[in-house]
Order: sequence, then structure tokens, then C-alpha cells
Amino acid sequence: MSTERIILGIDPGTTIMGYGVIHQKGNTISLICLDVLKLDKIENQPLKLKKIFETTLRLIDSYKPDEFAIEAPFFGKNVQSMLKLGRAQGVCIAAALYRNIPIFEYSPRKVKQSITGKGAASKEQVAAMLERLLKIEEKPKYFDATDGLAVAMCHYFQRGQSGDDSSFTGWSAFISKNPDRLIKK
Repeated sequence: MSTERIILGIDPGTTIMGYGVIHQKGNTISLICLDVLKLDKIENQPLKLKKIFETTLRLIDSYKPDEFAIEAPFFGKNVQSMLKLGRAQGVCIAAALYRNIPIFEYSPRKVKQSITGKGAASKEQVAAMLERLLKIEEKPKYFDATDGLAVAMCHYFQRGQSGDDSSFTGWSAFISKNPDRLIKK
């Protein structure tokens, strides 16, 4: 049976929000779109959040994703920035909830590690790997776009090619889900 699904990935932000949409058909992944929502001209924080919510709904309604992946906010030195980022993430999640799309959250480190093999990879390294993986010919203008795409690809890698939940809490969970892979002496 061939698995087919569309994954929307979002890198939330209150200045620039990056997003990417991929299509999985069997073992083939193709890029549907990647772009950014620029919010720097909107001065009022609540209006930025409204625009993020509306844009996320528009993306969901346009591309009809089966799953929604978002990057988790990370703790930095500036608490105010983290709060703003958390609000942006929250309205994206609210939009996905409003449309009943399953939501998956990944840390920035997990996203980078899934794409490049290194959790401390640079944005340039992530973008370069995505360009190779998805045969992207035109370089995006903003790394926020490739960051959003990276979240979608991370979700694809984390959930497995079949779309099932392939994350495990330990060896016993893995063995119970995969008894046929156990080598008996």
C-alpha cells in the first residue's frame, strides 16, 4: 500500500514566518512550496498575530495538509523575544487545531539534526542539504523559508516513510512494535 500525505512545516516568527509544504507519495518526496510571511511592516503585536493566524489558515485551506509540523521556541537570553515567538507559535497551532490537523512539534536542534545529521548545523548547511534532497533549483531569498521546509522534512524523517509513528521511548517499545526484527539465537 502506497502512503500519500502532505506535510506543512512552519518556522514561526513575528518578523518573518517561514513555511514549506511537501508531498509524500510512497518513498518519493516532492516540494510543493516554500516561502515566507513578512511581518516587519506591521507594528502592532496583536495585528501580527492575526496575520499569522490568517496566513496559516490560508495555507491549510490551500494545500490541505494531512499533518502540521512546527518548530518549538527555544530559550534564548531575551525573554521578551521568546514570549513573542511563543505567541506566534501558539496562533499557528490554533489555526491547525481549528482545521483539525494533527500537530507535531520539533526543537530547532532536532530539525537541524534530522536534515544534516548535526544538531548545531548552520542555516546555510540546512538550506544546502534541502536543496540537494528536494532538487531545489532557485535559492530562496530568506533562510526562514528553508527553516520552515526543514521542519516539514524533519517530520517526514521522524514519522517514518509510512507515516506511522516511528518514535520510541526505549528498546522495549521498539521491540514490542517490531518483533520480526528481533534476532533469535
